[in-house]
Amino acid sequence: MTMIYLDNSATTCVDEEVLEAMLPWFREDYGNASSVYAIGRKARVAIESAREEIAHYIHAHPGEILFTSGGTESNNTVLKSCVGDSSLVDKIAHSSIEHHAILHPAEELSLRGVPVQVLPVTERGILDMDYVEEYAKELNQQRTLLSVMHANNEIGTIQPLHALRCMLPSAYLHTDALQSFGKIPLNMQQLGIDFATMSAHKIHGPKGVGILFIRKGIDFKAHQQGGAQERNRRGGTEPVALIVGMQVATRLAHKAMQQRTETLCELKTILESSLLEKIPHLRVNSLDEHGLPHIVNVSFWDAEHLDGEAILAQMDMQGIAVSNGSACVSGSLQPSHVLKALGRSDAEAKAAVRFSLSKDTTVDDIHTAARTLADILDMMRS
Repeated sequence: MTMIYLDNSATTCVDEEVLEAMLPWFREDYGNASSVYAIGRKARVAIESAREEIAHYIHAHPGEILFTSGGTESNNTVLKSCVGDSSLVDKIAHSSIEHHAILHPAEELSLRGVPVQVLPVTERGILDMDYVEEYAKELNQQRTLLSVMHANNEIGTIQPLHALRCMLPSAYLHTDALQSFGKIPLNMQQLGIDFATMSAHKIHGPKGVGILFIRKGIDFKAHQQGGAQERNRRGGTEPVALIVGMQVATRLAHKAMQQRTETLCELKTILESSLLEKIPHLRVNSLDEHGLPHIVNVSFWDAEHLDGEAILAQMDMQGIAVSNGSACVSGSLQPSHVLKALGRSDAEAKAAVRFSLSKDTTVDDIHTAARTLADILDMMRS
C-alpha cells in the first residue's frame, strides 16, 4: 500500500537536493571544524557560509545565529538560561497554546520558584491582546521573558508578534518559529524578536539540527560547556553535514515560498471543502486568514461518541498518516491543550484530526484522505 503522508507538521521527508548536499560532509569532507588543518578549515568555512545564508533569509546578522540540535533544545535554552546563568529576567509569561517544549520547562522552572504567567487566547486561537494590555505595565516592569509561538503547530494560528512587541517594549520576546520558518516570511528586525527557535526537519531538511536566534547585545551565557564552539555559547563538535543540510533546505524553502504557499492554500481549500461536504457535525479549528497555509485541524460536535485514537489507527490502516496534535504527546490519550484553550470539550479535543500538507501533497491525496475519514466516521457513528 502506498502511504499518503499528511503529518508534515511533525516532520518532513528530506529533499533529495538536501541529501546530496550533505553526503560529501559524511564521506570526504568529514573534518572537525575546530581543527586547524585543511579539512577542518573547509568544514569551518561551510558552517559560516550556512550561518550567513540562513541569517540573510530571516533578516538577521550572522552573529545572531546559534546552531543547536533543534527546537526543543533551543526552547529549553532560552527559558532556562534567561532565568539561570544569564539572569536576564525574573518572570516568564507564555501563551496557553505553546508547544510542550515551552510548557514543560516553564512548569519545571515554576517548581523552582520562578513566577510563570499563562496568557489566554481567544476562541480563534489568537493571543488575547485585551488581557495582555491589562497586564502590560506589570509585564514591562518585572523583567519578563514573554514566549509566544509565531504560528501554532496544531491549528496554524499566526500570532501578532509585532503588536505584542509594541505593547511590551521592555520585555524580552521569544518566539517558537518552527512551524512558520520557511513557510511564511520571518523578519527578525520587523518583528522585534529577542530570541527565536527554528528547525530543519520541518522544511525537508535533516533531523537533529536547528538554530537559536539571539539578538545582538543580549548578555546570554553559554548553556552547554565543553568547548568554545558557537562563539562560546554552545560547546560541542558541530554537525557539519546537518548544518549544510539546513542551509540548503532553507534556501530551497525560501526560493519556492510564494509558489508553495499558493499551492498549499489551494490544497487547504480543497481539503476543507471536501471534509465539510462529506462529514456531518464537523468543526474546522484552523484559520484561513491569520493561519498557516499547510495546516487543517478539524473536530466533531458529536465527539463523545467517537474514539480519537481509533480514528488515527483506522486512517493508518488505510495507509494515511495524520495526527491529533503534537507528535511529542502522540498516544498519550490526553485531550489537546490547544483545543481546550479554544474552549473545546475534552471529548472534542481528544477526537480532533490534524492534516498538515507539504510540497509533495497532491489533490488525489486530499480527496482520498477526506473520503477515508468520512467512511471511518460513518462506521463509528453507526
